Amino acid sequence: MSIAELNAMRSKDPETQVGCVVVNNLNQIISSGYNGFPRGIDNSSFPWDRDKENQFENKYPYVVHSEMNAIVSARCDLSGCDIYTTLFPCHQCVKVIIQAGIKHIYYGSNKYENTPDNIAAKKMLDEVKITYSSKPAVKIKITK
Repeated sequence: MSIAELNAMRSKDPETQVGCVVVNNLNQIISSGYNGFPRGIDNSSFPWDRDKENQFENKYPYVVHSEMNAIVSARCDLSGCDIYTTLFPCHQCVKVIIQAGIKHIYYGSNKYENTPDNIAAKKMLDEVKITYSSKPAVKIKITK
């Protein structure tokens, strides 16, 4: 989980930094990701706001979540792998996790627990028997 936390530090999002790693059955890192704009998009060209009335002035339509970035970046079969993510995945990421064949999710926090999105995510995971458990990270501090 500490490596997922380290990946989260790469995010340019001023409010929420999320990181993840995908590991195989030998616990070897296969892929990693963090939340940010799609490849090639300049971080200063799109908004990081969250609360603007016009949805296109907010980050949500544009940001790729860490789980999706890690799965797409893997470019290999992830069946049977585990994913470590600093935040419980949203319902959209859960769909991709299911399609990728990931078998277990370790998450650092679940700040959206009991929201409709979180309930939908857990309902899908339970249906396909993908297990998930909390694994809070040991906070790391990097100094220069």
